[in-house]
Parts: sequence; C-alpha cells; structure tokens
Amino acid sequence: MSIVEPVRLLDEFRQRRRELLRMVGPGIIVTLAAFGIAFYFVEPPPPDTLVIATGAKGGRYYAFATRYAEAFAELGITLTLRETAGSVENFDLLLHDDVSLAIVQGGTAPAEAYAAGSIEAIASLYLEPLWVFHRAGLKIAHLGDLKGRRVAVGKLNSGSFLLATQLLAMNGIHDGRDGTEFVKQSGLQAVESLDADQVDAAMFVVGPESPMLPQLLEDPRLVLMEFSRQHAYARRLPFLKAVVLEQGVVDFEKNLPQKSMRLIAPAANLVTTAAMHDAFIPLLLEVAMAQHRDGGLLADDGELPSQDHVSFPVNPAAHDYLVHGPSFFQKHLSFWVASMIDRTKILIIPLLTLLIPLFKIAPPVYRWRIRSRIYRWYDVLRGIDQKLREENDDDSPDHAARLQAMSKELNTVHIPLSYMEEFYNLRLHIDLVNTELERQTDPQDAAQSVDSTSRKAE
Repeated sequence: MSIVEPVRLLDEFRQRRRELLRMVGPGIIVTLAAFGIAFYFVEPPPPDTLVIATGAKGGRYYAFATRYAEAFAELGITLTLRETAGSVENFDLLLHDDVSLAIVQGGTAPAEAYAAGSIEAIASLYLEPLWVFHRAGLKIAHLGDLKGRRVAVGKLNSGSFLLATQLLAMNGIHDGRDGTEFVKQSGLQAVESLDADQVDAAMFVVGPESPMLPQLLEDPRLVLMEFSRQHAYARRLPFLKAVVLEQGVVDFEKNLPQKSMRLIAPAANLVTTAAMHDAFIPLLLEVAMAQHRDGGLLADDGELPSQDHVSFPVNPAAHDYLVHGPSFFQKHLSFWVASMIDRTKILIIPLLTLLIPLFKIAPPVYRWRIRSRIYRWYDVLRGIDQKLREENDDDSPDHAARLQAMSKELNTVHIPLSYMEEFYNLRLHIDLVNTELERQTDPQDAAQSVDSTSRKAE
C-alpha cells in the first residue's frame, strides 16, 4: 500500500467527522445548553463549613466529634465543634440555632423535637449502659425496690437524668413521693456520694470503657444491679438495647465483673436536621464506620453503626448507605466530584432521552446529505439533457458553460469513499451529456467524443 492511501483514509475520516459535527452539533449544543440551565435547579453544592453539637470537653461525644473533624479537614471541610452541657442542649441547638448536626443519647429528645418533624437520625453509633450501683446490704433486685430511697439520678436535664427518671417513673417511683428523694448529681459526684453513704443508689450512663468502672466493680461496699427484665425495657423503649456485660470483660486480671451481668443500654445517636446537605451523610457514615465498627465491649463487630435504636426517622441518604454501602462514585471518586455527580444524575435520563434519538438519526441524515449533493448535480444534468432533446434548443453555449462549471466544481468537492460509485457515475453521465451537446453542435467532434466516452466506460 502506498503512502498516499493512509493520507486518503485520514482525509476521509476528517471529512466524515466534519459532516457529523455539522449534523449533530446543533442538537448537542442545544442539549448541553438545556442541561446547563437545568443544573441551576439541582440541589446546590455542599458548603465547606459545618457545626456539630458535642458535649463537654473530655467526654466521649467531644472526643469522637474531634475525630470526625479531622477526617473532614482532609477534604477541605471545616467541622466546628460546639461544646455543650449534653444531649438536652444539643437538641435545643438543633431546633433553635444554626447547628445541623449533633451526637445525642437515645431517649433524651424533648417533645418539641418530635413535633417539629425536622430532625432525622443518621445512625446509632455505640452503646452506653445505664449503671445502677447501690450500697451492699440493700435488697434491690429491680428498679421498683428503689422506692423510698435516696437515689442519685444524674445532673438535672442530663441524659442520665432523663433516662433514670423515665425508667423510675415506669416503676411508679417519683421524686418526693413515698419517701423517695432524687439527688441531682453527675456521675462522679454520685460515686463520691455513694462512697460517703450519702445516697443509697446511683444511676448514670457511661461507656463500659470508663476508668471509674473497675474501682466501682471492685469495691465490696457496692453492688451492680442486674436488669432481669432487660428485654421488656427494650421492647417498651426501642432506643434501648438489652446487652450482656460478660464476666471478666472489664478487667481479666481481677475478673471484673465477677459474673455476666444483664444490662440495658441506650445508643449514642448521630442526628441531623433537614437543613443538612445530603452529600455529607456518606462522609459522616464512612468516618463513623471507621470509629465504631468494632462494637466495643457490648456489640458484635459490624453491628454498629446501624439504623436500630434510634428515636427519629432515618435520613434517606443514610438508609441507602447503611443498606447498600457507598455508591460507585463515592468509592472511586473524590468527595466533591462524587457529590456533583450524585446531585446531577437526575438529569442523566432526560439527557439520554435527547441524545439517543439524535445519534440514531445521524447516520440516515448523513447519507441523505452526501447523496443530496450528487442528486442536486443530477437535477441540473437532467435539465440540460431534456433541453438538448428539444428541436428548437438555442441554448447550447449556456449548456456548455454549465457543464464546464459543473466539472470544475466536482474537482474541488470531497466525497467519502463509500459514495465514490455515485460520484463517478455522475462524471460519466456529464461526459455523455457533453458528448450529446457536441454532436448537436459539431457532428465530427461528437463522433470522436463518443469513442472517448466509450473507452472511459470500458
């Protein structure tokens, strides 16, 4: 194959590309313009700042939120930590401030939070049992036995306080009735009061990894109450989970606890408001999975984070992530690119609806455009031929000029190789009409032209 052949093929390809662009280009431009206009109606991109209500510094909520902030910072997103007094204040900020994310204890939401309908759960993160320690020698088998006692129930409006008073009320125990007194103290203060015999029992919510638990379990003057009706509590209050603190799991050397204990545990929940951008949900869950997937001392590996033990409807984006995992784009693309695709994928269907018919009609339109050129010249040629067949045709000079102009035009036109048969047939027919014209004007030259045309045909 000569070097000319590749050059001709390249010219052929370029010619076809130009033709296709002329045909489908306007349609593509209109489609992209419509896509660009519709893009403005898509959900706006996520902001680069976010505020999370945590809890007091030194607490678990604050510690975990700090790790979330570190993961967000790697993506150029500022997660600002709002230190609070606990779950009750966190809900207040969600409802009345610019905070759109918080870690809260299950079962601590005020009635206003449910009535507002704007709070959604992202996931339950980890379990924190309710511990009930009482002085040894007291016969306390279940919460109802605390009636008439001095009970430390946690700091006023804290998560421990709300859960303890709710459970005590379910057992008919109320502050100031039947000789019962609720002492509103934090966990550490309650432990000190127990040690000083100032209260009969202390109720508080804390993780099993808390450093104060080993000394409480080891103290012979104190007894950890077991929840024999743990499943009944979990059935009545879905935000609770019946758990078992296995023998020795807190301290193997000292065998703490000395027997397996049945407990109930609310879950720490990650909650948000409807104002939260959905693009942040997969990112939050990715970080939460990394932080809490091992389940700690009370849950199995991979059991948490989950949709269970939450008090609010689960955010749809969080539900999809927890059920199906991250999307294809979230797995393989950066956060910002995946976010843009997720926001605009709703436009893909109408875009394909426009483009598929456009590309389907492109080949027929392309063939029509090429053939229409040849047919246009054939139309001129047929007109000349019909004139030559008339007896009184006096336009021979004009015919000759038009045929000559047509031949020159054909020399400058680019026709794809697949249509060269029609092209050369046209040239042959031009020669035949030109021969007929010469025959009528000069019979002798016409005879020579006929011979020449015959040789070309052969």
